[in-house]
Amino acid sequence: MPEGHSIHRLARQFRDVFAGRRLAVSSPQGRFAAGAAVLDGRTLVRSAAHGKHLFLHFEHGIVLHVHLGLYGAWDFGGDREFRGASSIGAPRRVGEREVPAGAGADGAGNDGDTAGYAGPPEPVGAVRVRLASDHGWADLRGATTCAAITEAEAEAVLRRLGPDPLHNVNGGRDAFIKRLTARSTPLATLLMDQKVIAGVGNVYRAEVLFRQRIDPLLPGRLLTASAAGRVWDDTAAVMADGVRDGRIITTTAGYWSEPNSLPPSEEAHFVYRRHGQPCRVCGTAVALAEHAARKLYWCPTCQSMDQA
Repeated sequence: MPEGHSIHRLARQFRDVFAGRRLAVSSPQGRFAAGAAVLDGRTLVRSAAHGKHLFLHFEHGIVLHVHLGLYGAWDFGGDREFRGASSIGAPRRVGEREVPAGAGADGAGNDGDTAGYAGPPEPVGAVRVRLASDHGWADLRGATTCAAITEAEAEAVLRRLGPDPLHNVNGGRDAFIKRLTARSTPLATLLMDQKVIAGVGNVYRAEVLFRQRIDPLLPGRLLTASAAGRVWDDTAAVMADGVRDGRIITTTAGYWSEPNSLPPSEEAHFVYRRHGQPCRVCGTAVALAEHAARKLYWCPTCQSMDQA
C-alpha cells in the first residue's frame, strides 16, 4: 500500500498541474459515474493529503476523496505544460517514473509539444475516474475509496485520523506521544494504527523502529515520552525525504555503494524485506514474523526492550 509520502506527492502534483483549472471529470469504468457527474466542469481549488487519504477540493464545496488501498494508482500525462511523475501509486508500479522537465508523458505517443497534443488517450483497463484539462489528464484505477463528498464529510474523515507527521499542526507531535504511550498494545501495532499516526505503513514502521533501536513488540506504555518524540521526529524526517525523492530510503550514504547518488533498492532499507540477511549494523540475521496479519521485520540484537 502506498505510504504517506506518496499521497503528499500526489497532492503536490495535482496542485501543480490542475489547481485553478476547470476539469472534465468522467468515469470510463462506470463505477463512479454519479460522482463524476457532480464534479464535471468544476474548477479544482486545492489539493491536500492527510496520511494515506487524498482530498481534491473543487469549487462549491465538493471534494473528491481517494484512498488508494493496496492496488490503487494514478497515471498522468499531457503536453509540455503538464509536468511531474507519470505514475504514482501501488507497489505494482515499480517506483515512480519521473517526467523530465518540459516533457510530456501522455502514454499516447505525444512528444510534449503543446501544438501536437491531441488530448487524453483512450482509457486502458478499469479507469475509475479521469480528470482532464486542456493540457493533460489523470486516471485513477483500483482505489479502495473514490467518492465525491462535501467539505463537512471531508472534515469528519480527518477527525477520525491521527496526526500526520508531514504537517505537524495543532499539536500533532504531542497528540501522537500521548496516544502512543497510553496503551499496552505493541508499538508494531500502534504505528500501523491510522488513528495514532496517519501515513505510516509497513516500511516506515519497520525502518523507524530500527533506526531508533526499539523492540517492535514493546508495549506503548513502556516507551518514554522522549523516546516517543524521537519516533515522531524520525518518522517526519524520513517521510519528508520520501516526498523529495519519490522513494522510501532510510539508510544513509555510508551504507550505499555509490554515496553520491540515490541507492539501489537493495541498499535503501535497514531491515524491511531483509529477513535472514545480516543486520547492516551488528550482523545478526534480520528477523521476520507475522504480526497482526502483516510482515514484521526487525533486528533481535539492535532492537531490544532495554533500548526504550
